Amino acid sequence: MPSANEQIGQLISQVRQEKGLTQAAFARRLQTSQSAVNRIEHGRQNLSVETLGRISEVLNKQLISLSGGSLNLRIEGGQELHGNITLKTSKNAAVALLCASLLNYGVTRFRSFPRIEEVYRIIEVLESVGVQVKWIDNNDLEIRRPERLDLNALNAVAARKTRSVLMLIGPLLHDYAHFQIPYAGGCKLGTRTVQPHLFALEEFGVNIIAKNGHYNISVRKRIPTEDIVLYEAGNTVTNNVLMAAARTPGQTIVQAASGDYMVQDLCYFLRTLGVQIDGIGSHFLTIHGTERIKKNITYTPTEDPIEAMFFISAAVTTNSKITIHRVPYKWIGLELLKLKKMGLKFLMSKPYKAANGMIDLADITIEKHNGKLKALAEKLHPNLYPGLNPDNLPYFVPIAACCHGRTLIHDWMYENRALYYTEMSKVGVQVELADPHRIYINGPTKFSAADVICPPALRPASLLLIGMLAADGISILRNVYTINRGYEDLAERLNSLGAHITVLHEI
Repeated sequence: MPSANEQIGQLISQVRQEKGLTQAAFARRLQTSQSAVNRIEHGRQNLSVETLGRISEVLNKQLISLSGGSLNLRIEGGQELHGNITLKTSKNAAVALLCASLLNYGVTRFRSFPRIEEVYRIIEVLESVGVQVKWIDNNDLEIRRPERLDLNALNAVAARKTRSVLMLIGPLLHDYAHFQIPYAGGCKLGTRTVQPHLFALEEFGVNIIAKNGHYNISVRKRIPTEDIVLYEAGNTVTNNVLMAAARTPGQTIVQAASGDYMVQDLCYFLRTLGVQIDGIGSHFLTIHGTERIKKNITYTPTEDPIEAMFFISAAVTTNSKITIHRVPYKWIGLELLKLKKMGLKFLMSKPYKAANGMIDLADITIEKHNGKLKALAEKLHPNLYPGLNPDNLPYFVPIAACCHGRTLIHDWMYENRALYYTEMSKVGVQVELADPHRIYINGPTKFSAADVICPPALRPASLLLIGMLAADGISILRNVYTINRGYEDLAERLNSLGAHITVLHEI
């Protein structure tokens, strides 16, 4: 009978091959030698819990049972950051692109795709219905869909962990008269209605009934006879309508569409598939659909403007000078202006194009502020593009805590998110909750170390990490799955800037 080490080694070898990794590529990601990987897979090396945890992360597969799957961060704060960081491609664009790959009966290849939990969940859903998904070197991803999908085998557990699963409706309505999508999950930010999806997609002959933990969808496909006015200018509903229109012959006109970055990325991907789209970046889209798409294509998503804001916030909060490479600066234009009016100095390189040839990028160097920032007299609030991005608003919380004066932050889009901002009081921020949508931040702040469990929302959880980076002493941030949903190798990347973060696996 094989020993425990041999059984674990066989499992590691099997999962590695399923992920399309050679031993050499696997060794590089583990930062070890190929001979060490060979010993591990043949059961000739004893493995520590830390090593098994690292292997699990690289393979995105839990190999041993950890208590609650808990992953924690130990942060030795008070370190000044320095150096350079290059942005990853956009998480929110990536999940929409994965759903949109179902429109194509050819081979879809994405370059430099983000390896994050949200992406893994959508991949698990796609694989469960018969789609072949293969990771290639350099985080490239290859997707091949079969002629028929087995929708009855859809992985409901994975689907319920992400709200992005709603964007499967748009591509699936072209080929299936009846199917189910589990209730969408994701961040706990309050009630978010699916009515805008229902109202928009019913113009294509879709009927959605929520029942027994699923959205039951029936389709009598038709071509919209008049312009579609979105009930809400949201990103996911705009993406759903884009995918519904992409394979609907003729012209579809959409009013009140979102012009946000993730919608723009999807539009450029659909153009690569041969779908003509006019008005990209505006609130009025005209889509010229085609009934069937079968192309072998390669597309690179644009870098993540929300990740850019995370690193800007971390630099400001720790009073550090860092350079952020490949920033889609036009997508955070208002954020940069607000920071400038607070007194922050930064330098921007000459612009250059993203790998997809569509979006302008630049390298931005954030300068040290040395405690000279001032609170804005006006409130900070999110708005539709090109307003201040709703996902960037939270990163002004620790920045406001560094300013002299009182800042009002009005997060009107979500019921619960402002409540989570009060968690920042645990790391020393003076937070006053005016109502479920408005908080006041009084600065400047002396950040303090703490031991805190992550709230169940990505941005508020990452704020605690930023505050802990600025706090002298040792902090523990527990159960960071929420952060891993949106950021890839975040602890390692922050450490490359001079942070002192250790990943802890609870046994």
